[in-house]
Formats: sequence, structure tokens, C-alpha cells
Amino acid sequence: MLRASAACEAAGIPSSTLVCEGFLQQAAFTAVGLGMPNLPVAAIPGHPGVQSDEELARNIADVTFPQIVENLTRQPQAAVLSTEPAQRSIVFAGSFDAVNTCFEENEWSDGLPVVPPTLDRVEAFLRFTDLAPDASLGVMLPDQRNASVWSVAVNGVMAGCAPRYMPVLLAIAEALCDPEYGVEHSGNTPGAETLIVVNGPIIKQLGFNFEQGVMRDGFRANTSVGRFLRLLLRNVAGFLPHKTDKATFGGTWRVAIAENEDVLARIGWEPMSAEFGFSRGENVVSLARYTGGDVIVSVNGDTPEAMLPYIADAILRQTSWQMTFTMSATFGMLRPMLLLSPILAERLAGAGWSKHDVKRYLFEHARMPAEKLERLMRDWTNHVDCDLAALARLGKVPKSFHASDDPGRLVPLVFHPDDFTIAVTGDPMRTNAYTLSHNGTLGYPVGKRILLPRAWDDLIAGREA
Repeated sequence: MLRASAACEAAGIPSSTLVCEGFLQQAAFTAVGLGMPNLPVAAIPGHPGVQSDEELARNIADVTFPQIVENLTRQPQAAVLSTEPAQRSIVFAGSFDAVNTCFEENEWSDGLPVVPPTLDRVEAFLRFTDLAPDASLGVMLPDQRNASVWSVAVNGVMAGCAPRYMPVLLAIAEALCDPEYGVEHSGNTPGAETLIVVNGPIIKQLGFNFEQGVMRDGFRANTSVGRFLRLLLRNVAGFLPHKTDKATFGGTWRVAIAENEDVLARIGWEPMSAEFGFSRGENVVSLARYTGGDVIVSVNGDTPEAMLPYIADAILRQTSWQMTFTMSATFGMLRPMLLLSPILAERLAGAGWSKHDVKRYLFEHARMPAEKLERLMRDWTNHVDCDLAALARLGKVPKSFHASDDPGRLVPLVFHPDDFTIAVTGDPMRTNAYTLSHNGTLGYPVGKRILLPRAWDDLIAGREA
């Protein structure tokens, strides 16, 4: 709501944004990012979700309402915005330890030692792009800071990336700037973390792990690229813990993963990048935010009919409040993720099943009772009084959500089979899978082409990085 308040104030209309007590500091820092550090806010004591109607009414009358009146009738104090260093500015000089102390004190570090982004190191990254250093990839909220090629290189250096990773880093930055992804939600309270998936020949060129331990640190490309994303969110978008990042629990950054395209080609399945309109053989990076996940161990069976019930059940058990992205204001925007180990994908394909066939099975079998979904939405998450019959009559949900009036009927998690996302990766000889719970529009899946510099082949062959 602060963005709406900023628009009103810019038009000369007084405003007052209602902010729960736990978000007051986030509101203050977000207002700075909007260029209006003195935006007036009115506090709501505590959290309305755990207050009785009487408590909430008393808090509004005694605390919030007087602040609203003052905000609408008194001119806020003037405020001055601080300036930031320009490109190639030397912000500090000193030893490795001293640099890291400086970066930590200024909240530029994620708490781990960073590689000092010296001019020479940054320039080495810039050799791996044809874009100008000051070229903009977009603007990132909440700080509304320009994501420049230079800033990408700086954060890539800090994360420990190799210069040759630069095209991947630029594609990630471009994806974060895509309005469909919704980077402004990266500090929301569920604390979801982004998963990066890489497709194309660049996987092997840069040494991305796509086999055993694919989601674990230990490979420079996967690890440092994953860390880069979190540093970019911190230093360019402006998400700082205890300030604009309000994750209730959160998690550390996820390493970037890559698909096993050798297996995909062998079994005739399209890579995940195809879901964003790209062809096999194109270098692509895709991003989406997930609140959590769980491994599905020992998927036994020699037929799809024997294997998939276990996987469908696991996906169902991993999905609860996320159904708000199916049934609330963003109808049909839930995109659950499934990672299949190569041996499972090979068995399914060997039985004649396509990736779409697997998605169709999950759509038809990963289902919950209608009465549970309605209670989840109405009572447990307090989002909306969910009436599936009414929503179906209004055309807001497909008929599959109201096939009958039986409260025990089973309804799907998503609107369409292709709303499930599937990637093939991990230990080639283990019968395990992994499911991730999607954070809906607050990190919606997007894919971007990785643009290579004209001299890519020479740069890679010369191992300049």
C-alpha cells in the first residue's frame, strides 16, 4: 500500500498507510526506496490475526485512528535522501579482512566472506558480455534501484562466481526485473527462496552439476550463482534482514541446479525451458520461488501406475496454504515443482509416457477433499470464504472444482495439468524425486534466454576466466 500512498502524495493528495506493528521498520525502509522517506503511516498494534474483534476495535480507536487524523492534517517533515557511490568509485581500501568488515558493517555482505570487488575483477566479468557497463536490465523494487550490468558484475565477484558465468548472471537479473516474477515480494513473511534452473549447452561449458547432489553446495557454478541471486536481492533490490526482508523463518539461498539434458534427449522429453517457449539447445535460465520442499525417497515400481501414486501423494502432502494461489485473488496461479531423478524419468518414458502424461496423472490424482479446501481457505488461512459451487458458477474456477455437491469429492491443486513443473536432474541411478511448494505470484516462474557475447567461443577456449 505504500506504493499507492506514494502515488497519492505525488499527486498532492494526503495519505496515511495502515501498517501492522511488526512491519513499521519495513515500511520506513520501503518508503526510502520509493523516494519518499517521510511517507505517513499509522500503526496497528500487534497483529490483527490473533486479536478478538473487541481488541482490534480498541487498538484502532485508541492508537491507529489518531495517527490517521494527524497524517491527513499535518504536513510531514522534510527529508533528505542519501546518495550512493557511482560506478568505479572506490568505497574502501584495505586488507581482505578489513574489506569484509566494512562490507558487513554496511550490510553489503550475506554474513559470509565476500570476494572484494576490485576494479580489475569487475572488468574481468565485463569481458563476458557485449552490453555496456551502465546498460540497465530493469529496475528492482523495493528500493527502485537500477540493475545495471556493472552492479551484476560487482555482486558476481562478491559471490565468488567466475567471470565466465556473467551471461548467466545477467539473465538472472533480467528475470528478477520481470514484473511477472514479482521481485517486490522477495521479503514477504513466508520466507520463500528462489530456485534457479539452467538449460542448454552452457551447463557443460560452465561446469554446472546436474547429477548426484545437485541441490547441495560443492560445485562452484551451482553454489556461487545461487549465492549471487541473494546478494543481488540485498544490494540492488534492497532486501535486508530485519528491515525490508520480513521472512518469519526464511532459509538460506538455494544453489542453482541444471537439468540432465543428455537424458532428456535420450528419452524424448522437452527440457524445462520449453515451458517458457524456448527450444531444445537454447541456453536458458528460469526462476521461481518456493516456500519449501521434501525428498520422495525410493519410488518403487516398474510401471507408471505403480510409481506415480507415491509421488502424487507426496505433492499433495506438501501443499496446504499455497492453495490460496489457486483459489484467492490470483486464481489458478499455483505452480508446484517436481524434480525427477533420471532413472525415474527413463522408466516413465520407457512405458510410453510423455512429460505431459505425467502432469496429467498428477492433476487427476494429487487431489484433496472439497470440504478440506473450503475449510483451509475459510477457517485456517482466513483468506476468503471459499464456496466452490459459487466460484464455478461465476466461471472463476474450472468445473473440475465442482463436479458434484458431495463435500467429500476430490478437487485438483491446480487449474490445468501443465500447471505442474517438472525437471529431470539428480543422481542418475537413484529412484528418488523431490517436490517443492510454490509461492504463487510472489515469485512466479519466468524464463530468460542467456545471451552470449560474440567472442564467447574464443573466451571459453582461452579460459580467460
